[in-house]
Amino acid sequence: MPATATRAAAPAPEQPTKRAPVLSPSDRHVVARLTFGTTPRVVKQVRRRGVGPWLDRQLSPGRVADPTGDAVDGWWPHLSLGAEQVWKRHLSGEQPGWELMRDYASWVLLRRIGSEQQVLEVMTSFWENHLHVAFNSDSWPWRADYGRMLRRHALGSYEEMLVEAIVHPAMLIWLNGDRSTKAAPNENLGRELLELFTLGVGNYGEDDVKDAARILTGWRVDTFRTWARSYRSEDHHVGRVRVADFSHANAEADGRPVVEALLRHLARHPATAHHLARRIAVKFVRDDPPESLVRRLADTYLEHGTQIAPVLRALVGSPEFAAAEGLKLRDPAEDVVATYRALGSWFQPPARGLRATEAIVWQTGLLGLQIGDWPRPDGAPLENAAWATSLRALASVDLHRTLAHGWWPDEEIGATHRDPASWVPAYPIRFERLVDHVSRLLLGRRASTAVVEAACLALGYQPTERIDDPEHELVRWRMGTLLTAVLDTPVHYHR
Repeated sequence: MPATATRAAAPAPEQPTKRAPVLSPSDRHVVARLTFGTTPRVVKQVRRRGVGPWLDRQLSPGRVADPTGDAVDGWWPHLSLGAEQVWKRHLSGEQPGWELMRDYASWVLLRRIGSEQQVLEVMTSFWENHLHVAFNSDSWPWRADYGRMLRRHALGSYEEMLVEAIVHPAMLIWLNGDRSTKAAPNENLGRELLELFTLGVGNYGEDDVKDAARILTGWRVDTFRTWARSYRSEDHHVGRVRVADFSHANAEADGRPVVEALLRHLARHPATAHHLARRIAVKFVRDDPPESLVRRLADTYLEHGTQIAPVLRALVGSPEFAAAEGLKLRDPAEDVVATYRALGSWFQPPARGLRATEAIVWQTGLLGLQIGDWPRPDGAPLENAAWATSLRALASVDLHRTLAHGWWPDEEIGATHRDPASWVPAYPIRFERLVDHVSRLLLGRRASTAVVEAACLALGYQPTERIDDPEHELVRWRMGTLLTAVLDTPVHYHR
């Protein structure tokens, strides 16, 4: 009697899995531009509240609980020390200045990664670039204080921000305002005040620069000693001044009221409104924003007394914004931050020795510009061309691969990365379904055909490849490659 033929058991049917939620294209566009990167938590918040109410809460950050941001604030208490105190620590060798600024850069980046107040973080970054003072300048003892000041005003009034920023010790040192006297007015601060921070090119002349410099004379910072800011009336230029359509008798030895009057006038000037509106539109809409949009944003700025939040509401509600999906690239720091956010990587509080919180600062430099290191007062470029090079793309690929595999920074120096197996929602699952699930988690959107094809090419799998259990080679060894393939798609490169 012939032996009975044996039949291989039928493979287990693929289990239905609950798909991770995604955002509509329009909602995802808002989140991509006004946060440092989509996360499952943000997706959940927007889907629960709606993008409009979510944005309203974000524009009033005091309404948004921020336990992670609050925790990070306590990791570097020395960032709150006064300038004289940090200088003494520098001289004694307790903490060199470069190390203080590295810690400040780490604090800034970790807040961008972990804070729930994402719109505040995005706008703080915008103003740190617009009213730029380099981290590694001679202003470093005051630089953390300057950054906290910008953060306080980032969603408030530009007028109030400008009044504080221009005479802040960090700005005075950075643009030589602390050494400008009636006998020798230094024009650096006056020129950049008009060209970069308010009116913009073409809306002032050399005589305006000279009188702006004269108005700003008298401020001092006791550099390399106490670092205290003071005002010397005997160094202030006295006499009638005119800057654009601002004029003043400037008859008193104490010129500080004239300085404030000039700054408030400039902040509310139509040319300033247009200049700021265009920069905001270039940052958040497209490199060549329509003039009609710029005019509307400028009008909103003036109608609301230089308040920032109404301008952002008008921006997000504009048809030009809605039509600009996929038109803005992330700069180096934005790419680094968005990648950590997407992967759910995080950090242990910094300890002695090499620290993961330092590695993230260096990673921004590997992509083309270390955070805070732009050497000129004009701030880093907002346009795509600066960040669209082949070298930048290759550096980003390497960053995505390194972080997706958890290679560096690693657990030994304080980084924590998601367990590779946790990306699989259930077994068995087809590869194409897993790619879609990962895309939903990393990007907040379904995987397109192109993304699936890219993942198949990267791993050598067919879309129907079955991942049956945690022992599959993809789960054990190659999950980082899948994560990298999804992160390397254009969606992640764009804000």
